[in-house]
Amino acid sequence: MTTRKTLLNELGLLLLSLIIFLGWPTIARSQQVEPVDEIIAVVNDDIIVRSELDNEIIKIVTQLRQQGQRLPPQAIIEKQVLDRLILKKLQLEAATRAGIKVSEDIVAQAINNIAQNNNLNLSEFRRALEDEGISFSGFRRNIQEEITLKQLLDQEVRRRIRVTDQEVETYLARQASNLGERSAYHLQHILIATPEAASPEQMESARQQAESIVRSLRGGADFADLAITESDGRQALEGGDLGWRPANQLPTIFVDLVINMQRGEISDPIRTASGYHIIKLNDYKGGDRKIVTQSHVRHILISTNEVTSNNDARTRLEQLRLRILGGDDFNALARSHSDDKSSAIKGGDLGWTTPGVLLPRFEEEIAKLAPGELTEPFRTEYGWHLAQLLERRDHDSTSEVQKAEARKAISDRKTAEESELYLRRLRDEAFIDIRISDS
Repeated sequence: MTTRKTLLNELGLLLLSLIIFLGWPTIARSQQVEPVDEIIAVVNDDIIVRSELDNEIIKIVTQLRQQGQRLPPQAIIEKQVLDRLILKKLQLEAATRAGIKVSEDIVAQAINNIAQNNNLNLSEFRRALEDEGISFSGFRRNIQEEITLKQLLDQEVRRRIRVTDQEVETYLARQASNLGERSAYHLQHILIATPEAASPEQMESARQQAESIVRSLRGGADFADLAITESDGRQALEGGDLGWRPANQLPTIFVDLVINMQRGEISDPIRTASGYHIIKLNDYKGGDRKIVTQSHVRHILISTNEVTSNNDARTRLEQLRLRILGGDDFNALARSHSDDKSSAIKGGDLGWTTPGVLLPRFEEEIAKLAPGELTEPFRTEYGWHLAQLLERRDHDSTSEVQKAEARKAISDRKTAEESELYLRRLRDEAFIDIRISDS
């Protein structure tokens, strides 16, 4: 770290020398010189400036006020928001190293979806943003960054997650013992984080801090206030609120604990590889069985790459759609044209799917169809699709569906846990120089 700081100082002196040599008096006399934005943090080869932090703080403060949340001291908000910005910079840098690039088409589609979900066309949505004081270009950049971060975690974490048959059986056995009881939980969460290779002293300090927080909470302190000021969790600025979650989507560390907790109860500190967790059970719901509507779907995928552009892929699928409507066999065309090799050999057949299994964009398009109908070509992160709905059915949970849902729930849990560790590792391995005074 000392070497890095020394290098930065030397570069600063060199820049100052060049300014003086090349014409500092001319610059100094100019009436159009703007004040330099203060650098408040160096994150590897990137920086965070004061205006960047201030803009994020304004957004967060506005959200907290809209939620009726009591505002913590300015220094606490500044620290939490700066931590978020640092982590975001590290993830975007990791995405660049991993070669992740989000195309303009994907961003445009995401924005169109947001507008449609708000029952607005793109022009109306743009005006609505401007009425709220949000620039469209800034909103677009934020969406692109969010998609980039999602693809990073998918590539670095989710795709490496493996779920064994034994894990599925154990999960189903535990679920069976609780069938008909609690099915969803509303939790709040505080994390006292520790480094990946924490020393015994660091672990002991974190444990003492967590136990002190638990005592304060059980003594009547407000959970949201302490989450904002003390938690290292990603929901800290939301008061640690995890919202309502189905029982099968709770983090593994919480499952066995919450089934025996009562409303309003505060847990003891729970130790994991990422630190000490504290949870509060705000509420829960009973576990009634649900009938799900399944869809039998088949599709043709054309992936985009350096050879096949978005326009090429869409045009090919439009031509295939016309051929199918004209009487050509969907199965044969899928076998010869689809880039989804696992389904192509089955004529593009994806079988019976339960809600939540397919990509949201895919399910959105299928929901518009009557049995037998074809979609127009549509785009997801995997490329361009042409899909057909074959049948729909209302179906009680069979053994196969339960296993599929169990496998997804376990995968989601593992992904959440590994994501926390991955992000902690990114920070632990980074060069971070924070230049905000503690005073």
